[in-house]
Amino acid sequence: MLARSFAAVTLCLTAATLTASPTPRAGGESFQIYLNNKLLLTQVASRSFSLQSLELKKSNDHDELVIYYYHCNTPDRAGRGRSISLKDTDGRVIKTWNFGDPAKSGVAMKISVKELLQLEKDHPGSPLNLVYMSQGRTQGQPLASL
Repeated sequence: MLARSFAAVTLCLTAATLTASPTPRAGGESFQIYLNNKLLLTQVASRSFSLQSLELKKSNDHDELVIYYYHCNTPDRAGRGRSISLKDTDGRVIKTWNFGDPAKSGVAMKISVKELLQLEKDHPGSPLNLVYMSQGRTQGQPLASL
């Protein structure tokens, strides 16, 4: 009887440690968005999340939005054929920025805040969404809204 109780407790503890991992599982995707060197947003794309809004202001006119997108949740696994598109709520593409492969151009994808603010001004009345795409992510992954 005591052996069965001990076995049941051991099994429960083992199962809890296997499922309660605080780090993302291998094979997932994650991204970070910086305003210059200041981290604004970090998300694990393979988990459900709510689309966060980036508050860009006229005072950020000379800044850059820097986006890092990682496949398999590791910094050395960035996608190929990468792009970031700005889309309206109906999914229409307003603008697309294309980025070279990481080995050639680096992992960071940089977009001028001045350009984003102008595009936001040119398309008033509806939120605009930044969407990441690559060869491995052809459906697109929403990153944030403006």
